[in-house]
Amino acid sequence: MAALHHIVLLLLAATTANALSPDGQALLAFKSAVLQDPTGALANWNATAPDPCAWNGVACSADTNSTGRRRVVALSLPRKRLVAALPASPLPASLRHLNLRSNRLFGPVPPALLAGSPALRSLVLYGNALYGPLPEELGDLAYLQILDLSSNALNGSLPASILKCRRLRALALARNNLTGPLPEGFGRDMAALERLDLSYNHFSGAIPDDIGSLSRLPGTVDLSHNEFSGPIPASLGSLPEKVYIDLTYNNLSGPIPRNGALENQGPKAFVGNPGLCGPPLKNPCSPDTVPSSDSFVPKDGDSTAPEAAGGGKWRRKGLGKIAIVAIALSDVVGILIIALVFFYCYWRAISSKDKGHRAAAGSKGSRCGKDRGCFGKDESETPSEHVEHYDLVALDQQVMFDLDELLKASAFVLGKSGIGIVYKVVLEDGLTMAVRRLVEGGLQKFKEFQTEVEAIGKVRHPNIVTLRAYYWSFDEKLLIYNYIPNGSLAAAIHGKPGTMTFTPLPWDARLKVMQGVAKGMSFLHEFSPKKYVHGDLRPNNVLLGTNMEPYISDFGLGRLANIAGASPFAQSDRVGLEKVPSQQSDASVSPLVSKGSCYQAPEALKTLKPSQKWDVYSYGVVLLEMITGRSPAILLETMQMDLVQWVQFCIEEKKPSADVLDPFLACDSEREDEMIAVLKVALACVQANPERRPSMRHVAETLERLNGSS
Repeated sequence: MAALHHIVLLLLAATTANALSPDGQALLAFKSAVLQDPTGALANWNATAPDPCAWNGVACSADTNSTGRRRVVALSLPRKRLVAALPASPLPASLRHLNLRSNRLFGPVPPALLAGSPALRSLVLYGNALYGPLPEELGDLAYLQILDLSSNALNGSLPASILKCRRLRALALARNNLTGPLPEGFGRDMAALERLDLSYNHFSGAIPDDIGSLSRLPGTVDLSHNEFSGPIPASLGSLPEKVYIDLTYNNLSGPIPRNGALENQGPKAFVGNPGLCGPPLKNPCSPDTVPSSDSFVPKDGDSTAPEAAGGGKWRRKGLGKIAIVAIALSDVVGILIIALVFFYCYWRAISSKDKGHRAAAGSKGSRCGKDRGCFGKDESETPSEHVEHYDLVALDQQVMFDLDELLKASAFVLGKSGIGIVYKVVLEDGLTMAVRRLVEGGLQKFKEFQTEVEAIGKVRHPNIVTLRAYYWSFDEKLLIYNYIPNGSLAAAIHGKPGTMTFTPLPWDARLKVMQGVAKGMSFLHEFSPKKYVHGDLRPNNVLLGTNMEPYISDFGLGRLANIAGASPFAQSDRVGLEKVPSQQSDASVSPLVSKGSCYQAPEALKTLKPSQKWDVYSYGVVLLEMITGRSPAILLETMQMDLVQWVQFCIEEKKPSADVLDPFLACDSEREDEMIAVLKVALACVQANPERRPSMRHVAETLERLNGSS
């Protein structure tokens, strides 16, 4: 009887298993390898449901296959604390995205796991305890675009088969124990890469010469903390100009090439390589390390010199005496001509400068031509409207550098827009600044520019980026600010564009940012010299410091751009990372706000004059974005309603708070009361009637009273 009962159970189990699709059976095989599931992430994974598309972390295609079932295309179970060894059995063959980052997976990456899912587009196993070599089967993933195996314990070399992944856009292998040289042809075959992070490994050998073929890299090439040796290939200069190249702490040697993208790198990109020399390092190259400019010219009797270097006849016969004398005379004549030109230019510069000083001292109405480069000032030591101002003007006493030091510093581009270009500038003493270079503008507006920028420079608040200095000349306008290192609030909420892995901010950090921005905006509205209006508050214009403290940027930039003659309307490509700040006067028009912006107050469509109530509305939208974790722009495109309308709809439909709050905050249920309190503040800020919105001072005081206030 017992045997019969056992047979019946086996038949029932087989019948149930057959009810599952092959994709479901493959997922159950994965579940069987899980030793611990403390969060219950796989609780609803069972054989009683024939469709695995309803299981936690599983996503399926919209269409069906020949059997009428949808195919599993994604498995995403990040941060679930799963303890498991990856199974040797294959996952669903239709799987395109696998994200198991930040769990407790251990053991090697099984070849069968990759071979069974040839359609994989992204493989993210970041932050586990995987070890062993990378399988050669990686090369079978012809459609792979994102491979992130960072922060594991993988060893061995990078298999040459990875070069078959011609569509790979992101390769992140940081913080492993990988060794050996990069495969030959790495740069040529990986030309689609947009992100490359090989830091904190033991890669060795030379950096491939063809690495300059990675022409699509917009961000960082991180080869730091490895054992790469030999010279830096000049081909690195062929990378995009915005790229940041990190070669720190390797065994590189020789002079640093200064071409293309390499010219934008500061000394911090090369430290930890004692054998490197030349700018931007302070370690000069010795004569025997600098390539000779005539080393390619063959010498008499040198039988190894190639014919193409100087011609076969020249190599055999040598130069005649007459030719040598002629060359020597021509060199002398050339040097004399250069010397005469130099002394003539020097005499003109001194003469023009003396005339400029005499003209400025003798007559306030006199005018200096821009070709003369005059430095004249009137009797009050204030530059006239018609005199070019060539000095760097410090707006506080802590600015210890001058224009010459600034222009000689290492810099690389952070972003471009219609207003100008933003640079990260590293001075010789290591001080880092952010510099916005405005486009050319009218010389006659210098005094207006000076008045506005010096008023902005007087604004000092812990949550507002500080304008430290400025420079004005006929064809150059520079604004120098404190450099804020931790990116924008937009990236902290949603992640940087093109990256699939990021850690959302916890509630304490979000509340700290909300409080800091409210304090900064309250100061602008009520305590700053002109009671400023920002006019374009959004997460891209809030920067985060080392300890995630918020800094408001970009206020007043529109007015300065108008004075300087820039085109502030061309803002579609404004950068959110390390934005350079300014301020916006209450009496001025905000040219940075575009029609239909999700952060724009409703009344902004009827009038161009910004008000403080505009800022309150924008701040309310930012609060909603931080609480919900949703992007206003995405909602607007997919649901035909913006974030404000969506939240109001959820409240009218009496949906539970869990449907509104960011799912990442669900684990912090003890602070839900604070979250609801902030949600109420945000809803008050986005009232359609401007008069019903609170002041930023009232908002700041309300948030400060919350239990989590700092």
